[in-house]
Amino acid sequence: MTTSPTFFIGLLLAASSLHAEDAEALFVRRVWPLFQEKCLACHGNDEKKIKGGYDMRTQDSAMKGGESEKKSIIPGRPEDSPLYLASTRQHTDDWEPMPPKEADKLYADQLGWIKAWIAGGASWPDEAKRSAIAKANAEKWSAEDGIVVKTSGALSPEWASRRYKPEGLWAYQPVKKPAAPAGQHPIDFLLAVKDPAPAADPRTFIRRATFDLTGLPPTPEEIAAFEESYSKDPASSIQHLVNRLLDSPHYGERMARHWLDVTRYADSSGFANDYERGNAWRYRDYVVRSFNADKPYDQFIKEQIAGDELSNGGIPAPTNATTNTPNSELLIATGFLRMGPWELTGMEVAKIARQRFLDDVTNSVGETFLAHSLQCARCHDHKFDPVPTHDYYSIQACFGTTQLVERPAPFLPSENTTGFEEKKYLETRRLEHMATLARLDEKMLANAETWFAEKKLDSAAWHKAVASARTFIEGGGKMKKGRSFTGVFETARAMLQKQNVPEDQYPPKLVGFAPEDYGNERVARKGLERLKWELERYEPFAFSVYDGLTPQVTSINQPIRMPLEPMATGELEKTAILGGGDPFSPTQPVKPAALSVLGTVEFPDAIEGRRTALANWIASKDNPLTTRAIVNRLWLWHFGQAIAGNPNNFGSTGKKPTHPELLDWLAATLVEKNWSIKEMHRLIMTSAAYRRSSELKEGSPLSHEDAEKSYAVFKPRRLMAEEMRDSMLSITGELNPTLGGIPNRPEINIEVAMQPRQVMGTFAAAWVPNALPAQRHRRSLYALKIRGVRDPFMEVFNEPGPDFSCEAREVSTVTPQVFSLFNGQSIHARALALANRVLKEKPADVITRIFQLTYGRAPSSEEKAACASHWQAMEKKQTGLTFTKSFPPLTVKRDAVEENTGEKFSFQEKLPGYADFVPDLQPGDVDARTRALADVCLVLLNSNEFAYVY
Repeated sequence: MTTSPTFFIGLLLAASSLHAEDAEALFVRRVWPLFQEKCLACHGNDEKKIKGGYDMRTQDSAMKGGESEKKSIIPGRPEDSPLYLASTRQHTDDWEPMPPKEADKLYADQLGWIKAWIAGGASWPDEAKRSAIAKANAEKWSAEDGIVVKTSGALSPEWASRRYKPEGLWAYQPVKKPAAPAGQHPIDFLLAVKDPAPAADPRTFIRRATFDLTGLPPTPEEIAAFEESYSKDPASSIQHLVNRLLDSPHYGERMARHWLDVTRYADSSGFANDYERGNAWRYRDYVVRSFNADKPYDQFIKEQIAGDELSNGGIPAPTNATTNTPNSELLIATGFLRMGPWELTGMEVAKIARQRFLDDVTNSVGETFLAHSLQCARCHDHKFDPVPTHDYYSIQACFGTTQLVERPAPFLPSENTTGFEEKKYLETRRLEHMATLARLDEKMLANAETWFAEKKLDSAAWHKAVASARTFIEGGGKMKKGRSFTGVFETARAMLQKQNVPEDQYPPKLVGFAPEDYGNERVARKGLERLKWELERYEPFAFSVYDGLTPQVTSINQPIRMPLEPMATGELEKTAILGGGDPFSPTQPVKPAALSVLGTVEFPDAIEGRRTALANWIASKDNPLTTRAIVNRLWLWHFGQAIAGNPNNFGSTGKKPTHPELLDWLAATLVEKNWSIKEMHRLIMTSAAYRRSSELKEGSPLSHEDAEKSYAVFKPRRLMAEEMRDSMLSITGELNPTLGGIPNRPEINIEVAMQPRQVMGTFAAAWVPNALPAQRHRRSLYALKIRGVRDPFMEVFNEPGPDFSCEAREVSTVTPQVFSLFNGQSIHARALALANRVLKEKPADVITRIFQLTYGRAPSSEEKAACASHWQAMEKKQTGLTFTKSFPPLTVKRDAVEENTGEKFSFQEKLPGYADFVPDLQPGDVDARTRALADVCLVLLNSNEFAYVY
């Protein structure tokens, strides 16, 4: 319960002179509710169980005292009143601290109420008068103290009766669309900007709009065409431009980049394993397709939360009615539920790993769709918002029967399945690992003969087992399900174990191994394990979920497949509130439900259909959190600042909306427009606010910062890391614009690419880029995203890590950015490619063409002269230089300590992907004139005009 400290200080200062009506109001407002909460359970609610003979139901009995027969309340003298002194937890022979439990002790403000009430005369109006006083002051008190919010329950009475300031509850109120006058754009009317800047010039606007909707720069030809059209009819040309960009297939890529920031997309699991998620790329492409198709946002929500349930009423798993095959699109969509970092190994308790998934998905759904970080209510009722722990676990119960799986999902005609030939490099690695294990298997068989000789034991049974093992393996048998390699030695041992042969009668595991043998065996065995996940990339499976009982699994070392009987084997989880969030401390059982602050809603608790019910509730047009959350994100993605400043947190600790009526207008309009995201773009981008210049109006009294906050000017923004890289590839002509498909591997800093990386006690594979430039130079959205390997260029330019939802990207300016952008190998390669492109085009004016490609404009005379002079100077320096051709490494040495022996060992990791590597254009491939022009291009690529959208 929160109340102004000033109020209590005033009470205490005026306590001795409270008017009778003030004392009565204090009793009704504070003291009597406190007595009911803290005292009457033992002193009045049950007349037969009154403790200590002290009855607090009436003024007379309360003042009289209990068995001690000492008056407990002395009006005007709180310091002499046992009731007050006991409440302060002072201990004497005359009274015990009250309430008895330390956890129930009164707060300082509660003690202040009692003290002030007694000091003011201890007025105790009867029930009728109490009701009258409460009714007369209800509005005033609510404004001062806040209001009580009805929810599903609370872990403590104090939380259940806590009050909230109405302004902190804005997000839970129904969306009310404000009226806007005809003839004026509603956005501009609701912003009500004073001293607005003029409209941006057409070149600035097309660059802004093109980057916002595609993440790529406009071509010089597109700019020229728009400028001509704009000069004739600005409004029509803008509408045509926005429509053209929304129809571009690259629109979906741009919006997917925003969405995947929120959902934490990555191609690996994170943590110690960091296994690759071979088929996660299909979820990424599902998002691209959804935005390109302008899929209604409510449908987009439902598919990601419950796509596997959404067919013929939701049950059973979706199929295509004409082909009776799984509905791949809907199965792929639920990859959203598995985007968080997660693993299960033999080193972790399965129940804890399972609970980590449930906690992760509960919070992810809350942040993504409801702008609520629900994890704050995992261990206790939310400290600031009306979200009880009961609600947290009720939402979690919707996922209590959700199980992880890679489901069969035939590739769709709209999916890009090219590039699968790169699988050959993984097969080469697999064969190398198999060869290593086969060599070690033969070594163990040889060592076994030495062991028998040293032990002077009969080896007849062993030789018989070895012969049987060879026959068994040649017939395709495996002693352990899922093993990629089955050795004769281990198979023979397993056969003798089954025959109950004493262990001292046959060789021990890994007999006769040297330290390097232990290490090489682990590297090969774990390498085969990881390859199962990587090879999944080329198979028709969806990174998905299913409804069923929770299987008994102790570790996961390969992709998960659907059980034969998902409803028959495993545990039916009974969701309950977990004490302290501990999965081994369940308390009160809960059923599937939603946030009760928006009204009590319970969902079916059958094994199937829970997520569909939750998705329908979230995607309801009457859910004010959902509609406000997405339009707030859209506004952020266009203006660089959200209306409600924390898009993942609409709670009381998040920033309040700067323009609440505008937010509601956008939310209501989204529903009216059939949840069309593209329609919202059209509305936003045709407003004067979006079209405005980033330069202050001449004579404006506003600072630039204030003008940006009030939308008097358009707020400039730096290109995102991905936009910067993609823009360079676009203007050099190197960008491969193909949509979708398996992840590509661009070149990154070689030291980072080759750095040793441990995953579960062995080495992860080095980062080896794609062999061909066309494969490497795809859009950054498609780059393989390994949680344990970050591209330094992307990271330094504020690409968010994928472990946590990113509500808005940070924009920092730090020294390493200079080194990356001016000294980085990839930037020099882009500068060289740009120079080479322009010279090959043989334009009439080389410098002008470079400016057009880079900035979308012609250079000034001063800029042109400076660039030409620098070009000439650099050509003199470049003339006569020779370059040695470099080749990528085919192996890299790894040094490690073997965990079984503690001794050091080394091995050579082979890099077969580099065998066919075709490098980008190199300085030695071009003449001095081209290299010199590349220096000019490098300067332009490092400029603010290239790196910022104005």
